[in-house]
Amino acid sequence: MAYFDLICIGSGPTTIGCVSEVLKKSPEKKILIIEENPMSSGGLRNDCKMNWTFPVGFPETYWTRETAEPYLAVTRDFFVARGSEIKSKGDLSKYMQKAERLGVTLLNIEQSHLGTDGGIKLIHSIVDEFKSKGVEFLFNTKFTDYKKAADKIEISYTGESEGTATCTDLLIAPGRHGFETVKEIMAKHDLKSNDNFIDIGVRVETKRENYSIVNDYYDPKFIFEKHKTRTFCTNSGNARVVQEKYEGEEGEIFYTVNGHAYSAETEPNGMVNFAILKSVKFTEPLASGHLFANQLANLFMMAGGGHPIYQRIEDIRLHKRSSVEGEKNFDFQPTLKSAIPGDLTMCMPSKFFNAIWSTLKQLDTIVPGVLNPQTILYAPEIKFYSQAPVYLDEICFKLEEHVFGAGDGFGTSRGITGAFASGVRVSKGII
Repeated sequence: MAYFDLICIGSGPTTIGCVSEVLKKSPEKKILIIEENPMSSGGLRNDCKMNWTFPVGFPETYWTRETAEPYLAVTRDFFVARGSEIKSKGDLSKYMQKAERLGVTLLNIEQSHLGTDGGIKLIHSIVDEFKSKGVEFLFNTKFTDYKKAADKIEISYTGESEGTATCTDLLIAPGRHGFETVKEIMAKHDLKSNDNFIDIGVRVETKRENYSIVNDYYDPKFIFEKHKTRTFCTNSGNARVVQEKYEGEEGEIFYTVNGHAYSAETEPNGMVNFAILKSVKFTEPLASGHLFANQLANLFMMAGGGHPIYQRIEDIRLHKRSSVEGEKNFDFQPTLKSAIPGDLTMCMPSKFFNAIWSTLKQLDTIVPGVLNPQTILYAPEIKFYSQAPVYLDEICFKLEEHVFGAGDGFGTSRGITGAFASGVRVSKGII
């Protein structure tokens, strides 16, 4: 049975942050990275957008500004050295003044954007860099469980590679897509967690001219405190809406929506998309926020015949569903070709939809054009990243002795920079 000093589950930003720091301090350590997909996935692969200003990406449950700043500096140094440049911004004063009058906050965030194509190049370069330093990878391989064996941890895995291995330290960081893996591991090992917080919303798509703020600010971050909503993950240039595949509680397949864009080197398509998300913290007797979101996604799948659905602003105002026949009246078509025209209000709880609609009306006051009749709302957009464990040692995200859990799947981050910083923080408990 092969032995490693460190085994990492998942190959996304959290693992990259941890491994880069471990190699920096202890280059002799033997490291294995296990990834369920053919290549690294998550934010680095999908759009590769990075925010460099606290608190974006840093849940305040685990981070303060004072805690985050040094880790952000390490994160920034890593990515800037590998070609991630800070994007310039134009004059935001007119948007900020309008927002302030409405009680809305526009965060002024430093950002980088490599695009999906640039992100894939970055992933390949990091994998090659790690391999040159002796790190081993198993792709298309699913981590199944771990157990303590004497003074070592024994892990098992299946898939393209199948077997067991032992290690001194184990980092579990499967990302947002791995929330079911996280949930199973937490239950098997009787690790306590809080699963009562979810983000549910829509993906907005319209012509770039209808959301002109992106000419000055690539990914504008609006906070609508009254509605407990926010804008999230704006994409423009060569922008596309995509669907993401998940496996539910009973093994059923469902899809959520997301957005991405290619780098500035590609031909623009004149479109922009972004999410509006509403955050809800459930109280008793709800057993699981993830289960609630899972069931909501299943309802959308039922309405869309197994696909996400969309509705035009014009149809929402007329209280009617969007239809294939009605699409002939519009200048642009949905970039997510698998989405089905329908009625979002058939599936979206009013608490969420009413907040999102009110948010859109305020946003249209700040950036006129968002509520163009042709604008599309896709659903569901759901973020599964809040398992919120009760850590043995929160400083380094230690679940139990020599076992660490961090990243979006554990709720310690919400995006690339926070996830990488979480990995750096884990490394403090390993080195």
